[in-house]
Order: sequence, then C-alpha cells, then structure tokens
Amino acid sequence: MHRRPFLAVAILLLAGASAATAQSTGVQPAPAAPATLSDSLRPTFVAQEPSDVVASKLVGLSIQNGANDTIGTVADIVFGPDMTVKSYVVGVGGFLGIGTKYVSIATSAIKISRPDDKTLKAVIDTDKDQLRAAPEYVYLSQQDDKTKKDTPKP
Repeated sequence: MHRRPFLAVAILLLAGASAATAQSTGVQPAPAAPATLSDSLRPTFVAQEPSDVVASKLVGLSIQNGANDTIGTVADIVFGPDMTVKSYVVGVGGFLGIGTKYVSIATSAIKISRPDDKTLKAVIDTDKDQLRAAPEYVYLSQQDDKTKKDTPKP
C-alpha cells in the first residue's frame, strides 16, 4: 500500500532525469561575447562627499525662523527641467498632517547649514503667519480636482 506513492515518485524522477539528459546532448549554442559600452555610454559612478546633502535628509527637516521657532517642515522638493532644485514644498500648520497647508518656497529663501557632521538646519527669514498667507502649492495631479471644488456651480 505504501509502495505505490514511492513507485510513482521514482518513475517521475527517472523520467525527468532522462528528459534532462536528452536535452543536454543536443547542439550547444556558442557563448556570446559580453556586452560592452563605448566610453561615451559608460555610467559615471559618484561617491558621496562629506559636503553633499541627500534629498531623503531634507524631507521632514524642520524649518526655523531667526528666533529658532519651528514654522514648517520640508514636505517635498521640486526639481526644474534641468533637474536642479527649484523650490522646497513646506508644510505649515496642521497636526500630524491634518489641516497642513503646503507652500512652495524658492531655494534662495531657505538657508540650509550643517551645525555638525550629522545635523542639518534650515532657517528662513519669515514667520508662520506669512507662510500661512502664502499661496497654497497644489500638485499638478491635484489641480483639476482643486479647480472643480473651487468653481461655483451654476
């Protein structure tokens, strides 16, 4: 009674092994030469320098005014067509993301420094009220929805 499952497994193993042997005795393709790139297409690899700042360290960074009051947080980074940083999207007000208003601030308005090797500090010469009064930053993907909500119905 227990021999039938073992017999079935043995037959399947032998059939698979003989099929693999039959396939491996055929004509083998010639090995291909490794792909190469011309020097103009080779990637350039860059190591991080101590003075470099990565975007992941900026997103979530608190922004302070001259009085060291926290007045916002970097929520996103906007790149221009040439891939240089165009502005920072800053979250103002709200609590845990609820009621937060987003404004876009030019990079020249925010001074980012390193007080030490591990800490970044962002300072802006404004106050929370001025940021709240700034025009709201609306992502392109949300502009149609926002326009529909703000347009009065006839």
